[in-house]
Formats: sequence, C-alpha cells, structure tokens
Amino acid sequence: MANGQWFPPDWPDRIRALADGTLTPVAPRRAATVMLLKDTATGPVVHLLRRRTSMAFAAGAYAYPGGGVDPRDDDRTVRWAGPPRAWWADRLGTDDASAQAIVCAAVRETYEEAGVLLAGPTGDTVTEDTTGDDWEADRTALVARELSFAEFLDRRGLVLRSDLLGAWTRWITPEFEPRRYDTWFFVAALPKGQRTRDVSTEADRTVWIRPAEAARGYDRGELVMMPPTIATLRQLAPYAHASDALDAARVRDLTPVLAGARLTDGEIVLSWPGHDEFTRHIPIPGAPA
Repeated sequence: MANGQWFPPDWPDRIRALADGTLTPVAPRRAATVMLLKDTATGPVVHLLRRRTSMAFAAGAYAYPGGGVDPRDDDRTVRWAGPPRAWWADRLGTDDASAQAIVCAAVRETYEEAGVLLAGPTGDTVTEDTTGDDWEADRTALVARELSFAEFLDRRGLVLRSDLLGAWTRWITPEFEPRRYDTWFFVAALPKGQRTRDVSTEADRTVWIRPAEAARGYDRGELVMMPPTIATLRQLAPYAHASDALDAARVRDLTPVLAGARLTDGEIVLSWPGHDEFTRHIPIPGAPA
C-alpha cells in the first residue's frame, strides 16, 4: 500500500454480501475516544497507542485512547462539573443519559488506557497525580468492570470535569464491518502534573508525536491508521497550542461520517463522505474488464 490506510482483507466479500442482501448490518455500539494534547516548544503533540498485532480489530494500527460505553456510564449518580448534561445532549445529538454515558466513556477510557484522569476534587480543580499502587488498583478494577466509573469517583471524592473536553467529530463504522462503533472523538489537554503511562492491555507501544509528523509517517506507509485517526490528525495539525484546538472544538460539525460502498463497472468503490483521500477502487474477481 502507498500509505498506512488500514484495510481488512475480508471487506470486499462483506461488501458484496451486504449488496446482495445476505449480510445484515449489526447495530453500532456507542463509543468515545480522546485526542490528548500536550504543548511543547515546537507545538502540540498528541498521544497515540499502537494496537497489538493480536487484536481482532485494527491490529497494528495507531489510535487514540478510547473504547465502548459501559452500560453503567449512564448512572445518574456520576459526580459532574462543566456544561450540564442537557448541553452535552444538544452538542452530541443525543438524549441526556446517552450524552452522560459518552462523556463518561471518554474520561474513563482515557484513564484506563493512558492513566490520565480528567477529574478533580472540585469543579474547578484537577487531580495532579494518579500514580501509586492504590490508584493502579482502582484503574485495574475499572478495566475489569469490577468498579463503575460513578463508584470510582465517589470513592475518590472526585468530580468529572466535562468542561475539559471538546467534542471534535463523530465517525460510525461501516455497515459491512462485523464490529461496529458509533464513536465520538473528543480533544483534551494533558492536565498539569499528570503524565501518560503505558498501561493499556490493548497496545504494545505509546508515543507523543506532532500531528503533522504522524500524518507524514502515515503518508510514507510507516504508520498504519484507520481513516478517522489520520483524518483527525490532519485536522489538528494547524493549531499552535492545545487551547486553540479546544477553542475550535466548540463549533466543530458533528455530522456522522459513515463509509459507503457501491458496486459498479466490475469494481467496488469504497468512500467516506467529505474525505476523498480514503476512496478505494477494489476490482471484483471474475468481473468483466
């Protein structure tokens, strides 16, 4: 491949099955991911994880911390600061409960996969240190789903800081993919005093890298990424500070991006609306030339 675009080998067969009605799309699961930024002398860098090659989905691809919504993320007892749930519901295009669940998933998954926590003792503070055996025990319990995020916040006397997140974009996994996610992408700045830790069981490498540098690695075929990852990296590249990206998030369009495929002239044309660089023309074996 000329670049690092991730492409599952079974997609052509699944696309044809969807077209002829033998494949029924699965419902996408709600998910959230966070583009964690940190300012440096040469501009902001973003935190990326490389998915283990043993993973069933997007093995070896670079991605942001994130994951699916835990049903308990809807829990109304979650301690909350920042814009109210109704504001987030309007911003994300959901109901209040779903908005809370998505924001909670973003904060929880960032802590589970990077050790960074967007929460504090009060609505205007942030925990500065999340290291130590007791913190690690709680993080592990969250990963194992032995502890809900609401219970974790209560135990620690913490408040979720929804104001530290900016909603950036929304992508839905194509209908022909067996594992589907309706994913909201958020941007956030690394809180003062905190640092990322390589703790994700789904990743074999982590890196802080300038968005433009990561994009160049993708263009050279050195870094494998799914379309949403490289698309958002290109979108982040122009900003000189993490705060600039957070400001820009306030007015970002959250219309979902959903890939489509059509069969025409002996080939499959795979495309993502508004993102022409990802269009693929896949020959259909045995079709007339």
